[in-house]
Parts: sequence; C-alpha cells; structure tokens
Amino acid sequence: QVQLVESGGGLVQPGGSLRLSCAASGFTFSIYAMRWYRQVPGKERELVAGIEPFGGSTKYATSVNGRFTISRADVENTVYLQMNSLKPEDTAVYYCNAVRVVLDYWGQGTRVTVSS
Repeated sequence: QVQLVESGGGLVQPGGSLRLSCAASGFTFSIYAMRWYRQVPGKERELVAGIEPFGGSTKYATSVNGRFTISRADVENTVYLQMNSLKPEDTAVYYCNAVRVVLDYWGQGTRVTVSS
C-alpha cells in the first residue's frame, strides 16, 4: 500500500538546521510532484515547498525562501527538506505530500520545534 514516512524532526535552537526526509513506497515516486506542508494548532495547513518530477522545478513559501531547500532522490524514493536558519515561527508539524492529477497521498507528519 501507499506509504509516506517522514523523519528528521525534533527540537532545535533558533538559527539551527534540520533535514527532514520522506520515504515513499507503494507508488511510482518519480512521476509525482512532492510537497512539504506544515501546520500549527488552530491554523490551516501551509504549503512550505514543492518539487516537480522530471527535472524538479521548485517553489517555496515566501516565509522560507532562501532558508529551506527541497530536493528529491528518485533512486531512493525520498524527498528531503533542508531547513537552515530556523526561527521559532517555523515550529509546526511538517507533512509530506505526493500529488499526481487526482491522486493525493499524505504522511503522518514529523514535529519540528524551534526553541531556546
């Protein structure tokens, strides 16, 4: 069955870095657009970054542009989110999402806490 498993979250101090990973299985990873979203309690889920298949053009939310980098390794069926210069406002649960036409898969999320 389809699985998206996020990892790499945790507690980090402001200014620090984390790298999130999302391991995919059960579908043809290379033809899907991959996205990272985040959500804090009481707020809507927010698109953080996305990467297309076949060449991988990327897009970022304004709030993370220049600090976060999304990448994918199709051989490994994995998408990454490198997060640098983290701020307290980056604290959220981060979700991996795979999209192709009407197909839409989600992971269970990994928590990131940025605090001193």
